[in-house]
Amino acid sequence: MSRDTNARTRVLFAGVCALILTVGLARFAYTPLLPLMREQAGLTYLGGGWLATFNYLGYLGGALLAALISDLGLKFRLYRLGLVLALLSTAAMGLTTDVRLWALLRFIAGFSSIAGLLLASGLVLNWLMRQGHRPQLGLHFSGLGLGIVVSGLAVVAMLSVPLDWAAQWLGLGLFGLVFFIPAWFWLPAPARVAAQPPQGHRPTPSKGWLWLLIAGYFCGGVGYVVSATFIVSIVEKLPLFAGHGAWVWVLVGLAAAPAAFIWDWVAHRVGELSALLLAYALQLLSCLLPLLSTAALANLSSAALYGVTFVGIVSLTLTLIGRCYPENPAKAMARLTLSFGVAQILAPALAGFLAEASGTYLGSLGIAAGALGVGMGLLLAMQRLERAELQSAG
Repeated sequence: MSRDTNARTRVLFAGVCALILTVGLARFAYTPLLPLMREQAGLTYLGGGWLATFNYLGYLGGALLAALISDLGLKFRLYRLGLVLALLSTAAMGLTTDVRLWALLRFIAGFSSIAGLLLASGLVLNWLMRQGHRPQLGLHFSGLGLGIVVSGLAVVAMLSVPLDWAAQWLGLGLFGLVFFIPAWFWLPAPARVAAQPPQGHRPTPSKGWLWLLIAGYFCGGVGYVVSATFIVSIVEKLPLFAGHGAWVWVLVGLAAAPAAFIWDWVAHRVGELSALLLAYALQLLSCLLPLLSTAALANLSSAALYGVTFVGIVSLTLTLIGRCYPENPAKAMARLTLSFGVAQILAPALAGFLAEASGTYLGSLGIAAGALGVGMGLLLAMQRLERAELQSAG
């Protein structure tokens, strides 16, 4: 293996480790641990929803901060700060039962997730471009699915010991060091990259088209966050999966790991908007299956469909907006981040309120399915508007 190949492997591996630490452990481990926290630590349905809301509020704040920073050196320092915060906020969850401190820690964990999702992806892309490699991030975003797998397997392993909820959080924080070290040392500081002519550039769309995409992405955010937060708790209530919900979270991760590659392939053949429509439709189906049946196959299919589609919706939307605004995508990306983030703040709190009143999360799945249906309608309107604009331009 050449020195250049070795360097590329280390950089890509560091980015994947950053995603596993800041998203898989610091952000997503809450999902398989939520049933245990309700059972052992007295966390209520409503409290569980609010903790998820604070987590996404932290992510939104971090995303907007990252969008405002143009200095590459400062972004690199913020990336490393995010790695440290991910470790500390994860371990500290096991040191208290004060719901206010939990909320603060989930906010910090959400903030730290920008290190993997936004900053690490930019650092990896910067290095690839400087070294003359193709600027592709499919392998990097496989870390989303791998992070879910890692967090799910870690919880399963600690349950078999068995460890209580507090020891599991502490164990996850310690385990995070495995990913912290390569993420810290193998992702190099960025440097300025000469501007490159965009490939596959789409014509700049109208404001109406952009606002339809922003609204549709909000709907996708609702569909994403309800399942991301509560899918394990929903499955745990089924007799067959009682005590084994973390394995379903592992299934979500296994389905999500190759999703970016799959949806890139679909979009290449049918177009980004058609691929997005398919992703929304399949995620809607993933929300409906638990409502229609308590059978094991239906619920496992729901988890797998969710894993495949949530990564697809994010990666396809960001690719689409990047191709539409190649010269300065930051403004459009900030609007999309805000839209998706607001959905992630509002939906978990609403889901927790409904679950507290009804004793089940199924009503929340119905709301998520409805939001995804509205999102599909907005995407269809975008397609019609795009065709009309092309005809008038011709």
